[in-house]
Amino acid sequence: MAETPISFMIGTYVVLVVFFVVDLFVLGRRPHVPSTKECVQHIAFFVAMALVFGGLIWWVAGAKPAVEFYSGWLTEYSLSIDNLFVFVIIMSNFAVPKKLQKFVLSVGITIALVLRGLFILIGAALVSRFTWVFFIFGAFLIYTAVKVAIGEDDDEEFHENGLIRLMRRFSHITNEYDGERLRTTIDGRKYWTPMLIVFITIGTTDVMFAFDSIPAIFGLTKDPFIVFTSNVFALLGLQQLYFLLGRLLDKLVYLPVGLSLVLGFIGVKLILEALHGNTLPFINHGQPLGMVPEVPTWLSLVVIIVCIGGSALASVIKMKSIDAKQAAAPSDSQERP
Repeated sequence: MAETPISFMIGTYVVLVVFFVVDLFVLGRRPHVPSTKECVQHIAFFVAMALVFGGLIWWVAGAKPAVEFYSGWLTEYSLSIDNLFVFVIIMSNFAVPKKLQKFVLSVGITIALVLRGLFILIGAALVSRFTWVFFIFGAFLIYTAVKVAIGEDDDEEFHENGLIRLMRRFSHITNEYDGERLRTTIDGRKYWTPMLIVFITIGTTDVMFAFDSIPAIFGLTKDPFIVFTSNVFALLGLQQLYFLLGRLLDKLVYLPVGLSLVLGFIGVKLILEALHGNTLPFINHGQPLGMVPEVPTWLSLVVIIVCIGGSALASVIKMKSIDAKQAAAPSDSQERP
């Protein structure tokens, strides 16, 4: 397997920066509610770019890192779809005007990306130095998978975190929006607008999501470049997906099941890898366990596609079944005497 060339990585970062600059300062300068056509076009573009990027990795570095990227991207994208539930609640809680929601998501996701990049660097440093961290990551993912499967991970209402409560206590914050402005003047006095709170909330909330997604992708690849680019491509299409699926998220009833299976699988994979490189003295006298089976990268990709694709397909079938019953209900009542 060839290593990813430095020039390719630098070129990738430049292109990704251009994507975000265009999204924020070109497309995002005209606050509006994106149409269904616009959302589909944007999502299709970013999905196509992710597929092309995986092909380029295959070309310059080999099949293994390409499969790792596709696996990581699908996992991060699936987890991001689940996170849209929380975004909907946040927008509703702060009464963000519809025409400003696209701009809010763009800035909030960018903040989250910067913070997540730092999180990835820390995770990469830990993984490279301490193999036993995989035991913690794996156990946490299995725990999260169980919570998602039994429904304890569902957020039915939004609760402000400590940082937001602290700001409200020590800063002058108005409840009225002033377009995209963070500061406004009321009766000659300066106030922060709710826009600042929304930015911080979206950004910090997405970092909390990273406690699930970052360990999950480190279970698929240890390459920080693959980890970061998988996250970037998953976040790029997130705002358009928000508007496209905002009203349909509650109909994806089986998505948590698919996500829990993926997280559980990756958690087990991480623990197996930790056993392979074991250095803990109380496990096999600090020696690696060579008899533990290894999970190939291609199998991870297959499991992710089957679990997420199967849960999405089952949700669509369930949704159509419910719609059919609702459509038939009025005619049944009309036939009654």
